[in-house]
Amino acid sequence: MKFTIVIHGGAGTILKEDMTSELEQAYTSALNDALEAGYSVLETGGSALDAVKTATIILEDNTLFNAGRGSVFTKKGLHEMDAAVMEGKSLLAGAVAGVRNIRNPIELAIEVMQHSNHVFLSGEGANDFAINRGIKVEPDEYFFSQFRYDQWKSIRDSDSYSLDHSQDKVEKLMKHRKFGTVGAVACDQTGTIAAATSTGGMTNKKYGRIGDTPVIGSGTYANNHTCAVSCTGHGEPFIRAVAAYDVSCLMEYKGYTVQQASEEVILKKLVELNGEGGLIAVDAQGTPAMVFNSAGMYRAFKSSDGSHEVAIYK
Repeated sequence: MKFTIVIHGGAGTILKEDMTSELEQAYTSALNDALEAGYSVLETGGSALDAVKTATIILEDNTLFNAGRGSVFTKKGLHEMDAAVMEGKSLLAGAVAGVRNIRNPIELAIEVMQHSNHVFLSGEGANDFAINRGIKVEPDEYFFSQFRYDQWKSIRDSDSYSLDHSQDKVEKLMKHRKFGTVGAVACDQTGTIAAATSTGGMTNKKYGRIGDTPVIGSGTYANNHTCAVSCTGHGEPFIRAVAAYDVSCLMEYKGYTVQQASEEVILKKLVELNGEGGLIAVDAQGTPAMVFNSAGMYRAFKSSDGSHEVAIYK
């Protein structure tokens, strides 16, 4: 049985000319670290769920990515994180939204799935549950990075919000958009698949805004009969498109391959909604897909048949 892991670290206007060779190397090695850690779980007979958890935690711990430790600042100068996980055999899922001070939100999402009798917890309730379950918390300082703080400072007095980015000026902010989310999908040696997604949301976001990441069926979905999907992009169109579930539906009802279904959703349906971003997916035969309609997407996959890719640009 072919086993595979696919990961992403966000999509958007990621251009080679904006990237220093040092930064490019840092992103490539960060993706590789997460990929290899997740793959080694599968290689030693571990579950798809453990593999996506392992890979996602490594991405959450890296300040290069807008999730966990690298999360962006909200309008109030706080960090509010969302995450979700789903397992394709049981169709069990867990999600959290607007959580604070949780070191690894993906661990909390798994805890919700396995021990809460619920699917989706938010805000203070999710934080209370985390403490109850002994999930690791960190002080605000842990989540501080100068790069994210400078991003926020440049627009905090305006009504703009910004997707993750690497430029300073507000006019450049909207041009160089990077949708910061991390995610992983995997197919293990038994043919069970799983998906995990985690994000720090949007810089300067107001009103407790929640994107597609923790919404089961929009940003995250897994079903052994079809595929596991983790999305990254401008969350609102992904929610309206029910993007992750739509990939599964096209496979289930129209007989599309995972690649065909992913392309239909990302390159056609989302474009019609002015939706920018991408997704990673894997089917229960271990076939990977990495599709995006933006200039780039931090992405990588590795399969037991020897195929392997780490990429950033189109």
